[in-house]
Amino acid sequence: MTRSPIRIVLADDERMVRTALRAILSAEEDLEVVGEAATGAEAVSVVRESRPDVVLMDVRMPGTDGIRATERILATLAEPPRVLVVTTFENDSYVYDALRAGAAGFLLKRADADTLVQAVRLVARSDTLLFPAAVRALAAEHARANPAPPAWVARLTEREAEVLRLMATGLTNAEIAGRMGVGPATVKTHVASVLAKTGTRDRTQAVVRAYEAGFTGPGS
Repeated sequence: MTRSPIRIVLADDERMVRTALRAILSAEEDLEVVGEAATGAEAVSVVRESRPDVVLMDVRMPGTDGIRATERILATLAEPPRVLVVTTFENDSYVYDALRAGAAGFLLKRADADTLVQAVRLVARSDTLLFPAAVRALAAEHARANPAPPAWVARLTEREAEVLRLMATGLTNAEIAGRMGVGPATVKTHVASVLAKTGTRDRTQAVVRAYEAGFTGPGS
């Protein structure tokens, strides 16, 4: 059975960037660019109309920036796409704010074509973190010092806490299952429970929340 191609919207205020991204992605049989936007507000509109699977979102755009656009997309669509932030600097506070807003990961604009293509496929699959070391470093840099543990920490079961810590290392559900000696379906259930208890949309947001709470850290 042939899978439907991954549908993508490109949001960047530079036409040359959008043109380059379209050329790279359209060369792949399993990827399809279904729309473009030059501003954050336009991105929200295009996403609502085209209903893509993944949005490549520049964080710095005139008017409504990529962070606000990401928030609106995730808040107003019943089945929102995965948002992949495209940025120039990986330690940019804008990137961290975008991850907190619900972006599934980030990609540097200088990334090569193969990295771009694999990143889109990975966030569309959504069972692991994109560039986990970079996400952890960014989260650790912005984590509050000695925060009071939020209520959700106490609500996690021992198994759920273990799953969250393993999620933070970038393991897939299958890898977590192997590490814990359980089935992938069990891990999937634990992940769903972790997201519900932390009030997050996906693994990336849950890991950011865990760092902010002091639940996990670079030495965990």
